[in-house]
Amino acid sequence: MEVRRQIDVAGIVQGVGFRPYVYRLALERRLAGNVANSPAGVTIEVEGPAEAVDEFVLNLPLSAPPLSCITHIQVREVPCSGDHEFRILATRRGEQIHTLISPDVAICPDCLRELLDPHDRRYLYPFINCTNCGPRFTIVRDIPYDRPYTSMAPFRMCATCQAEYDDPLNRRFHAQPNACWQCGPQVELWDRKGQKVPVTDPIAEAAEGLEAGLVVAVKGLGGFHLAADAINPAAVARLRQRKRRVEKPFAVMVPTVDAAADFCELSDAAVEALRIVQRPIVLLPKKPSSRIAEQVAPRNRYLGVFLPYTPLHHLLFEQGGFRALVMTSGNLSEEPIAIDNQEAAVRLKGLADCFLVHDRAILRRCDDSVVRLVDEKPRQLRRSRGFVPVPVFLKDDVPEILAVGGELKNTVCLTQHKHAFLSQHIGDLENLESYRFFEEAIDHLQRILEIKPHIIAYDLHPGYFSTKWALAQKEVELVGVQHHHAHIASCMAENHLDGKVIGFALDGTGYGTDCHIWGGEVLVADYRDFHRAAHFDYVPMPGGDQAIREPWRMAVSYLAHHFQRDFLHWKIPFVQSLDLSNTEILLHMIERSVNSPLTSSCGRLFDAVSALVGIRGEVNYEAQAAIELEMEIGEEESHEAYSIDLLRRDETWIIDTKPTFEAMIADLQNNVPVSSISQRFHNGLVETFVKLAQLIRANTVLDRVCLSGGTFHNVYLLTRLQRRLKGSGFHVFTQAELPAGDGGLSLGQALIAAHRVRAS
Repeated sequence: MEVRRQIDVAGIVQGVGFRPYVYRLALERRLAGNVANSPAGVTIEVEGPAEAVDEFVLNLPLSAPPLSCITHIQVREVPCSGDHEFRILATRRGEQIHTLISPDVAICPDCLRELLDPHDRRYLYPFINCTNCGPRFTIVRDIPYDRPYTSMAPFRMCATCQAEYDDPLNRRFHAQPNACWQCGPQVELWDRKGQKVPVTDPIAEAAEGLEAGLVVAVKGLGGFHLAADAINPAAVARLRQRKRRVEKPFAVMVPTVDAAADFCELSDAAVEALRIVQRPIVLLPKKPSSRIAEQVAPRNRYLGVFLPYTPLHHLLFEQGGFRALVMTSGNLSEEPIAIDNQEAAVRLKGLADCFLVHDRAILRRCDDSVVRLVDEKPRQLRRSRGFVPVPVFLKDDVPEILAVGGELKNTVCLTQHKHAFLSQHIGDLENLESYRFFEEAIDHLQRILEIKPHIIAYDLHPGYFSTKWALAQKEVELVGVQHHHAHIASCMAENHLDGKVIGFALDGTGYGTDCHIWGGEVLVADYRDFHRAAHFDYVPMPGGDQAIREPWRMAVSYLAHHFQRDFLHWKIPFVQSLDLSNTEILLHMIERSVNSPLTSSCGRLFDAVSALVGIRGEVNYEAQAAIELEMEIGEEESHEAYSIDLLRRDETWIIDTKPTFEAMIADLQNNVPVSSISQRFHNGLVETFVKLAQLIRANTVLDRVCLSGGTFHNVYLLTRLQRRLKGSGFHVFTQAELPAGDGGLSLGQALIAAHRVRAS
């Protein structure tokens, strides 16, 4: 019996070779019908013997292309039409787009083999790609994902490329960026003034420059990199000086996993993390014998390493004699990454000695993603290229909401049905360029998803640019969300949790409901509301934000908070190194509450301890003092822990660190190694948090604990707290798909807004 069925497939099914796959599947079973991209994904109509059609439907999801992700399949009977062949139809555009666009994907093994094959017509062509690899999100102007709606629109395919594109059995069938030497984008070398250099092989010339110690701006998938030889200390120092990046670690690109093994300790999980198609930067333990210049990641036991992900990257390594290249974002520190050739020539003038550019436009800025292995499993530190715009899949349907994130490490989030679409990493909203990027990201996401939200969620901090933007919008419902509540909700959403949880939200800064600066919070929370069950005792931040840049101020503040002026007479290196006049000014500010906002921040506590033990009195990048404090912990396991008092104040536990500071002072006076002091400090926090969880459980019967906030990027603290909580009978939930820091904040904002609007 002949039947015809319509099959609607939702998910990441455009731009990943899904229609050719369907075509081949139908041909193998001699079925008629058609397949086309649709607003919802892909629509298939298949006709033939009932048994063959059943087999087709059964096998459809089983061997789908590796880059696809099917989220829903709906099948229904339709009348037979008497088709005699199976065709791929032109794309249909509809009322509302629900399809999921593929992220940018690293070059596949087949294309890499052709790239380096002297007999292949695309030999050394730096834009080789197929349906299994290449640019996607960064070249999309609109959807459906077809060439006219991408930055490949100006490049008309030659007859040979067109034949590949039209052949359903070819690997490049409907590969939208398909191109070759004859018809596709080309590379040029520009000098430091942005003028074209007439050379036969621009990539070879750029490689020679890198070997000679030059800084080369290289146009990639989501923006420009500034590249330098990572083994050449002078080249790295030059890059640091020009980029005004004093000590913040650089990432290093290496040609192969074997090269990575020369510089870092590699586990099986690390190799897998390096090789995944997203090609993130992976933080790996440095080998003591590493030849990487110390200036690449000073005072850090880890190195950010990633593999080449574009053909152009591979060609740089093929033509150069280097084993590792610094590849850092093409910008001045804290500005958005440059994407346009002329923009790069202006913004990177004085930073780069030359520019390796091409004429395929980058439509969307997209920084490299960063992951770190925790218990041999990758966790996102920065979710961007390779992962965006894949949604976070939610447990329940939510309304269409825009959440605008925070001020630092900003991302925005759009929700629709059971999908939460987070933007690429936008960064810190502290200059006009970043603010424009923020607005561009919102506009682009809304356009390609055709989501027009009437609800906007924002952070309560009145000074945040994201908050000011939200409050300026017209004809929308606005939902203000407390920062740390959003952190816990983000963790809950990623783990598909409902109901109340115990939430530890630990970070540097977040605006509290009492108008103080929070950051060391233990909440009892669900999506709608929260109760502040515990927090660190308030201490002043003398100088406000200046205390973040100068941790010695926080050390003085904590000492004054716990010991008044008695500490000034102590014989410890920190006190003896203080400038008495500056310290006196600081103490007057604290005592008179002059420009000294109160904070319960865990991040500021880490800063104070780092300064007190002599690690870092001033910082050059965010969380540097806390990172270096963690780096000091030795390899030997120890359970020694400093004591912390828990004081009951009304319905809240106050975490009082005075006993910790008393013990640290004694250890410093007795010349106890800083490594031991750091470990005892971390262990003390772990034991205190476990005790708090137990106290809250006794009062609420809650046994689910969520850990979120930037402090949980500290692997020592995270792993030991998880272990101790689980050993005490708690179910512990953390974040891996999204960053625990502010990069995941917008998801939590969206979910809180959804539940509050629904409740109202």
